[in-house]
Amino acid sequence: MKKLILIMAVLPSMASFGQNQKPIQYPETKKGPTVDQYFDAKVSDPYRWLEDDMSAETAAWVKAENVVTYGYLNQIPFRDALKTRMEKLWNYEKIGAPFKEGDFTYYYKNNGLQNQSVLYRKEANGKDTVFLDPNTFSKDGTTSLGGLDFSKDGSKVAYAISEGGSDWRKVIIMDALSNKILEDTIVDVKFSGLSWKGNEGFYYSSYDKPKGSELSAKTDQHKLYFHKLGTSQKEDQLIFGADQKRRYVGGYVTEDDKYLVISASTSTYGNELYIKDLSSPNSAIVTIVDNFKSDNSIIDNEGTKLFIETDLNAPNKRVVTVDVSNPAPSNWVDFIPETDNVLSPSTGAGYFFANYMKDAVSVVKQYDYTGKMIREIQLPAVGTAGGFGGKKKEKTLYYSFTNYTSPGTIYSFEPKEGKSAVYAKPKVDFKSEDFESKQVFYTSKDGTKIPMIITYKKGLKLNGKNPTMLYAYGGFNVSLTPSFSIANAVWMENGGVYAVPNLRGGGEYGKKWHDAGTKMQKQNVFDDFIAAAEYLIENKYTSPDFLAVRGGSNGGLLVGATMTQRPELMKVALPAVGVMDMLRYHTFTAGAGWAYDYGTAQDSKEMFEYIKGYSPVHNVKAGTHYPATMVTTGDHDDRVVPAHSFKFAAELQEKQTGTNPTLIRIDVKAGHGAGKSVAATIQENVDIQAFTLFNMKLKALPKAK
Repeated sequence: MKKLILIMAVLPSMASFGQNQKPIQYPETKKGPTVDQYFDAKVSDPYRWLEDDMSAETAAWVKAENVVTYGYLNQIPFRDALKTRMEKLWNYEKIGAPFKEGDFTYYYKNNGLQNQSVLYRKEANGKDTVFLDPNTFSKDGTTSLGGLDFSKDGSKVAYAISEGGSDWRKVIIMDALSNKILEDTIVDVKFSGLSWKGNEGFYYSSYDKPKGSELSAKTDQHKLYFHKLGTSQKEDQLIFGADQKRRYVGGYVTEDDKYLVISASTSTYGNELYIKDLSSPNSAIVTIVDNFKSDNSIIDNEGTKLFIETDLNAPNKRVVTVDVSNPAPSNWVDFIPETDNVLSPSTGAGYFFANYMKDAVSVVKQYDYTGKMIREIQLPAVGTAGGFGGKKKEKTLYYSFTNYTSPGTIYSFEPKEGKSAVYAKPKVDFKSEDFESKQVFYTSKDGTKIPMIITYKKGLKLNGKNPTMLYAYGGFNVSLTPSFSIANAVWMENGGVYAVPNLRGGGEYGKKWHDAGTKMQKQNVFDDFIAAAEYLIENKYTSPDFLAVRGGSNGGLLVGATMTQRPELMKVALPAVGVMDMLRYHTFTAGAGWAYDYGTAQDSKEMFEYIKGYSPVHNVKAGTHYPATMVTTGDHDDRVVPAHSFKFAAELQEKQTGTNPTLIRIDVKAGHGAGKSVAATIQENVDIQAFTLFNMKLKALPKAK
């Protein structure tokens, strides 16, 4: 294998590092001869070799790029000051809502800067003890708790761990009373919940182990298994998924332990729905929905009466009822009908809670099991409420409330009286009253009205000189609702504006809004984002010299597409863990499941040409002045493989014209984001803000008033 020439080789186009600084010397990234045929078109893929995450050459390239990136970041004069402030602000106690299992109450707590939150147990005498401390799973904080479930009586627990941020999980089974490990670890679990059947065992999902790289090889046949305590994993019963390929399969047991509910899908939207009577050992799996044209889930049951959340014939979702004896959609009866606002229901304490999104903020209504509305719950302010879930026997429920200026607070809620009370309010060194949020509606390219919430320090001068972070997602039916972030708080303390538009492709206005940003309408998402930037500029919140665009995963694609289509619109671009090679995304891990949103280059010539027209990797053009760019990814990302980011960064470094830097920051032993340690999260946010403000010509942080 030829040795890769790295640090010593300098590309012809080099970026300057400010005044009196030497130009950045990027590693030379070799180009290969790979060419793919798509219909009648040939497409060169010179950096295909970077897809091999198992090669020494790729590892050397990653190391060399990080040397350049951290060399740049280390010279930013106010980087340390940013870190000091962010650590100070982050260092407050965070407590999660309590939940009961068996005779104990459990809750998560982080003392402030612990890398992972700790699960505590409160005993009947009020004594608190540590139940699970993920900070002990690994020395460097890169192994995290990836979910857990207790047996019916609370005497046993199965919990999943993630190593290095991977989506692959290991499941450990423990006696919850003695904290002793009961048997061998279950391995190769992925995209899975854990759901106990009584106290005898639990259901989980996984793929067959891929050949080659675990981090990038394709996985497309998901299967549901049952693990019986006291047996080996090789004896686990295959419940569902052997007959035909489905990319996502999950199973969960109803609270009364009577039914196993199975959901199966081939993409990130639309699922088949099945049910099995667990009270009869040899019962058949019964089909409820036999296609992938709608999203459906069973959220509760009363005996044989099922309560199903669905968007079938209801783009904004509804709850229906049906008897398990004849559960086909033709027999469904509305329980909570569809409204003009998107519904997200939950159950607890013998009630239903309909959490609606109205222009991306929460409205919550309470119903009894006859379908009668009891009340609209009075929330503390305008923002995002979540929770209102629990077992039927509970007397008190809990919910969280947050917005862009208010740290997340836990409230207790008495369902009979409808009363809320503060349960756990964080003590954060941030003056929320000094900041404000404003929701505006701007017009996109085709005339569609798009909502956006803009948050900033009171007294902001609309002079076009405010550093502004424009953040969005725009895909997969995901809704961006107001929530507090320490990193954003630090940004705003330093005079920054934080703006979040709710683009098409998201779920803020239901299925129609989602579909309007998919496949051959994906350009709508980019147009919505561009229009948001233009609104902020036209209304003097900022200007192209002070605007940064940021997004992760599908949002990384958003940033990549926007900066290649309108490079003059922003000063800084921050694409994170992005889907950048749209011609090949479906060939890695579970990427083929994203085809509902994107389509694939193999679907048709028309689809190929459309996708290639916005694919970030394929639209970097030589001779273009691109904004200062810092691509971020993790070397263990097996959701959106880092090759996407590697190839995009290589294209930018080769073709960038002018002095703006084009860097890639690659976290080692990190994945797509879930489970990342607090220390790593803080450092990443510090580096992003330092890079952004430095490229907006800031020489020092503003002095606190």
